Amino acid sequence: MTKHEKIDPPRADKRPHADTRHGITRHDDYAWLKAENWQTVMQDPSVLSQDIRGYLEAENTYTEHAMAATKELQERLFAELKGRIKEDDSSVPASDGPYAYYSSYVIGAEHPRFCRKTRDLSGDEEILIDGTIEAGSKPFFDFGGFSISPDHQLLAWSADDKGSEFFRIRIRDLAVGKDLADEIDNTAGGASWAADGKSFLYTQQDEHHRPLKIFRHVLGTNASTDSLVYEETDTGFFAGVGKTQSDRFFVIDTHDHETSEAYLIDTATPDAAPRLIAARQSSVEYDIEHWEDQLIIRTNADDAEDFKIVTAPVAAPGRENWKDLIPYRPGTLVLGIIALKSWLIRLERENGLPRIVVREMQTGAEHEIAFAEEAYALGFGQMREYDTDILRFSYSSMTTPSEVYDYDMRNRTRVMRKRQEVPSGHDPRNYVTRRIQAPAHDGETVPVTLLYRKNTPLDGTAPLWLYGYGSYGITIPASFNTNILSLVDRGFIYAIAHIRGGQDKGYHWYTDGKREKKQNTFHDFNSAARHLIAAGFTSKGQIVAQGGSAGGMLMGAVANMAPELFKAVIAEVPFVDVLTTMLDDTLPLTPPEWTEWGNPIASKEFYDIIAAYSPYDNVAAKDYPNILAVGGLTDPRVTYWEPAKWVARLRDRKTDKNLLLLKTQMEAGHGGAPGRFDRLKEVALVYAFGLMMSGKAA
Repeated sequence: MTKHEKIDPPRADKRPHADTRHGITRHDDYAWLKAENWQTVMQDPSVLSQDIRGYLEAENTYTEHAMAATKELQERLFAELKGRIKEDDSSVPASDGPYAYYSSYVIGAEHPRFCRKTRDLSGDEEILIDGTIEAGSKPFFDFGGFSISPDHQLLAWSADDKGSEFFRIRIRDLAVGKDLADEIDNTAGGASWAADGKSFLYTQQDEHHRPLKIFRHVLGTNASTDSLVYEETDTGFFAGVGKTQSDRFFVIDTHDHETSEAYLIDTATPDAAPRLIAARQSSVEYDIEHWEDQLIIRTNADDAEDFKIVTAPVAAPGRENWKDLIPYRPGTLVLGIIALKSWLIRLERENGLPRIVVREMQTGAEHEIAFAEEAYALGFGQMREYDTDILRFSYSSMTTPSEVYDYDMRNRTRVMRKRQEVPSGHDPRNYVTRRIQAPAHDGETVPVTLLYRKNTPLDGTAPLWLYGYGSYGITIPASFNTNILSLVDRGFIYAIAHIRGGQDKGYHWYTDGKREKKQNTFHDFNSAARHLIAAGFTSKGQIVAQGGSAGGMLMGAVANMAPELFKAVIAEVPFVDVLTTMLDDTLPLTPPEWTEWGNPIASKEFYDIIAAYSPYDNVAAKDYPNILAVGGLTDPRVTYWEPAKWVARLRDRKTDKNLLLLKTQMEAGHGGAPGRFDRLKEVALVYAFGLMMSGKAA
């Protein structure tokens, strides 16, 4: 094949398949793309059947051919993206006992190193583990978690070398720099040490990739003899284990997307039975911190929709003993808490903007940390100690690079410990960030954050890149992202639509975008697009829409609902075959997802609701925008066959001649390539597609 020879897009075989539920029969000619041995494929991609592999590779070849004209553009984009990264970057050291721990990179490295110095930072750097060495020549490698033993002699670390998110835990003896014989496979990645440093708790994932069991491992023993500490019997719940900030208690947390239950174990007696805090109650969530003889609990109990903070005695933590510490205030969403020896810190959001509130526990006196920008992101930084007056937090905006502060809560003074460096240069004065409100279909307003260069024309001629997610209560922050500069510097207006399904406007913003109200999410995104057109920021057919995972489902839905609004749609690891997945309770995430989407197995009502918007089920014989779909072969969250089936059906039914591409990462999972530079090559491909479609590829 010559460089300029045209090739036809692949056509997947049609193999009739029917599924009947609630008296309704659906026909799916592409069901065969789901490998019968998919669970084995997650662990060993080489066993994928040749007919499925052949189709995916044919699509990859077609994508490569269709994007060949952008090869130089992708190289320029990659150089730009990489040029904004400080290659020998490191995190701010976090004090922990005699040491300060941090991660760092060396120039050219794809993976980080985990390091420490003496607490005063005066000593030599000690490299505890080096990702470049551990990755070796593996096609895929991703660190899971790092956990230091209480005596600072051992490091529990984990890694995934398939992309399937099954992590192997190992224990490194830091005195000699070698791993012990202890190895534990198929874990969620984290390890929580007991107080004596002789054992730890971890979460095991079953063959369906479900984290349902908590085990205790004693150093020097075989993992097959590990003690079962807790088993979750409801496959719709996730189980996990961590510790309070005080290190006094293990907290075993089990939850779905709207109900939770927690248990305590004293870290000094790790073999004790877990002690229940409060029995699960439908639609009631709570999480735990510890202070003196009290538990500090963030909860939405008692109809506190935006959450409140209560206390309970450690000795009698049941719900009947909960007492309000920070009463419920409608419209003020409590996002998270940290309990220290003298302080309680909470992260809140009100009117769409975050703030940190510091409370002195003995006096109850409170003060706030907030910023003046129109839209910004604020969050807690890494804190490894309990007895401290120093709060670490991070701040950024669409124009302001990330800043890490240490804040002295007693003296109310702050010190910037680090500001994100942009080696190729960045002047915030050249850019504008704004927050506008788009009228929705039902009288609500949808917040939209904008970023553009000051010299960008606001007369409807500019192309616009519109990003959205809108599920699981996840809020997309208005934070700094160096990658986006490659778009806005080429004349794009970049916009984030803060649509329902997130929590931008409070918890109700989430519940108004899930289950029977899911279509609000899609309507909100389209409303944002229409308002941006009406307000003169862009014009119809000049919008590139982007979303990933559940945001990829959003992309599929809006492409079905309002294809005329968009020049191109980019759907990364897209959850587009919603109904089929929610009908298959053997898949890793299906039972836990029923509280988010509804259970179409048990309920015809939810079958009909999901069928009405599921992107794959609603592909029709009509014109679609240009579309790029990206999947990962070993992805346990959105399985590879979802984008593959979607593209196959689109090819068969759509009536336009617009470009339709599928790129499957054959050695990666949900997050794509784990290396920091390899990931940028994927970003460059996505950006090149959007730029090419918008006539900005020069």
